[in-house]
Amino acid sequence: MSTSVSLSVTLPAESKNSGSEHHWLHVALDVPLMGVFDYSHTQPVAVGMRVIVGFGRRKMVGIVVANPAVPDYPAEQVKAIDAVLDDLPPLPADWLRMAHFAAAYYQRPLGEVMLPALPGPLRKVAAYQGKRSAGGPVMRLERRKAPKAVLASADTSHELNAEQAHAVEQISQIQGHTTVLLHGVTGSGKTEVYMRALVQVLEAGKQVLFMVPEINLTPQFEQVLRARLASVAQGDVLAVLHSGLADGERLRNWLRTSRGEARVLLGTRLSIFTPMPDLGLIIVDEEHDTSYKQQDGLRYSARDLAIWRGHDRQVPVVLGSATPSLESWNHAQQGRYHLLSLTQRARAVSLPRIRLVDTRYLRLEQGFSPQLLDALKECLARQEQALVFLNRRGYAPVLHCVSCGWLSRCPRCSVYAVLHRVNQKRHYLQCHHCGHQAPVPRACPDCGDQDLQGMGRGTQRVEEYLAEHFPQARIMRIDADSTRLKGSAQQLFEQVHAGEVDIMVGTQMVAKGHDFTRLSVVGVLNADNMLFAHDFRAPERLFAQLMQVAGRAGRHTEGADVIIQTAYPEQPLYQNLIRHDYIGFAQAGLAERESIGLPPYAYQALLTAEAGQLSQTLQFLSAARQLPEQSATPLPGAEHVFLYDPVPLRVVRVAHVERAQLLVESARRPALQAFLQAWEPALALLAKQNKVRYTVEVDPLEI
Repeated sequence: MSTSVSLSVTLPAESKNSGSEHHWLHVALDVPLMGVFDYSHTQPVAVGMRVIVGFGRRKMVGIVVANPAVPDYPAEQVKAIDAVLDDLPPLPADWLRMAHFAAAYYQRPLGEVMLPALPGPLRKVAAYQGKRSAGGPVMRLERRKAPKAVLASADTSHELNAEQAHAVEQISQIQGHTTVLLHGVTGSGKTEVYMRALVQVLEAGKQVLFMVPEINLTPQFEQVLRARLASVAQGDVLAVLHSGLADGERLRNWLRTSRGEARVLLGTRLSIFTPMPDLGLIIVDEEHDTSYKQQDGLRYSARDLAIWRGHDRQVPVVLGSATPSLESWNHAQQGRYHLLSLTQRARAVSLPRIRLVDTRYLRLEQGFSPQLLDALKECLARQEQALVFLNRRGYAPVLHCVSCGWLSRCPRCSVYAVLHRVNQKRHYLQCHHCGHQAPVPRACPDCGDQDLQGMGRGTQRVEEYLAEHFPQARIMRIDADSTRLKGSAQQLFEQVHAGEVDIMVGTQMVAKGHDFTRLSVVGVLNADNMLFAHDFRAPERLFAQLMQVAGRAGRHTEGADVIIQTAYPEQPLYQNLIRHDYIGFAQAGLAERESIGLPPYAYQALLTAEAGQLSQTLQFLSAARQLPEQSATPLPGAEHVFLYDPVPLRVVRVAHVERAQLLVESARRPALQAFLQAWEPALALLAKQNKVRYTVEVDPLEI
């Protein structure tokens, strides 16, 4: 069986306004200008339809968002649309409501929300050029055969323990909207709770949106879902959406979901914008993960939009995590979320033992303590698997000259270029911010000394050392470099699950969501790097990262060991960690934030400016800070808003662009929103005068 999709266009009877009846349209376009744009047509065009319009010298696809009785501009100045795209029905009302909300809340033009949320072919004029009537095919998309479900841990016969059964029962009894925070220790069977709740929703004839934070988590969940759905549904009812898909595949899955053909949508953050006519449940796995926050364009939180969408559609939202964000935990403690807890592992195995190795009095061998090397040796002798976690890719963080102290700086950024290794003879330097690459110099550019050495270590250097120290071991590195090619991450993880790997060396890619059946030892290097970061959220991120990576160990076997090397073992964060005490960590963290007025007890926005010179950005931000005082009329909400002094970013220069920021804070969310909306027009004018680019990010995660 196959299905085809025709992208089609209907041209208006008249291409210009020539005295015929006008139907006025407000059209949203993907341009960095607030507001919508006036156009006309000789026939009514429904809200939610896509149209092709002229905008300046360009032809663009836009979305009709209103049918005003009269245009905002003089009628003789309003252009006619070029074409109505009638290959799809209008975008549904609930989708439009969410887009309007996101644009207003995140202070972005409506078109910059709507158009990027659509699959590429639906927003590109080129896909429709030359098609002069409805039904003109541009591409045919055949329904592909679903991949065979093969993966460890797709256990459909698993018996629920009492806590899991209680969680499933509580979720199934929800009528309308409730946000559930499912807090379960690593390995507690949150996925099984998701599956049981999901099946119940499907049996009621509804759709489910299942969100995961990263692309590399989708293959294992896809296979688990296919195995489970095969017993409860006929045909292919699963669709997958993420940014790694080709345009045609993304369009196919988007259409299947929006038509109701796909009953379960598995996706990353972009999937939150997919129309789902029969939506009955939203699941957000690893809800604490910062990957749910978009970092460019519309800087939205997919988790927060999921909660808004659940409320708008009156369906339950389940947020799952072993280490919930402090915002979500606070909501649960205040009763705004319904807290469900899984305190025991689903299988009859204990949580791994977490040991702190004090490195202050040890002589490390290429960054490894004797205790960690011994644990790896014993693990190999038992023919089990180990993971060495280091959240720093490359060979060495910096190349330096031992004679004069020269360091390998990126010529375009205010950071060091990282030493990468291809093989024994070939190395190169790469900036992890702008991507600039350069060959390794034969001698020091400053003094000519040929003795250049790498300082510190990344995953490549760790991999090399382990291969020398354990020559019989099968070692695999899993990071952004080794998984650059499409499908490579899935292939590497399949090798791990198949038992073809003895020691993994990995970054945060391996720290969450994966169920390794034979992993019994985890070693953590350089954990202290985030301990004293300036960002107030750094301890929360570090605790979550370490708890998650520790949770990969001992999910199927007893006696698992997690060894964390640190020079600060007395730190409360580490002490909570060795007790697996998330609640203690969260209570202390929330008490500290409340005492100094930080989120979730305050609301923030970040104004970031970019220009060729740092002085330009600071001048713009200083002027922006003074705008409320200089305004002839008080800006709404200004009396409840505090603006900090402008400061350069931690990495001030990226790709020859200098950056600075200004933090805006308020104890009242409505006041902050009102202020930002009133502030925006003046910012746009000020930015043009100062020749800077700027962005306003609401609820920033990194400051």
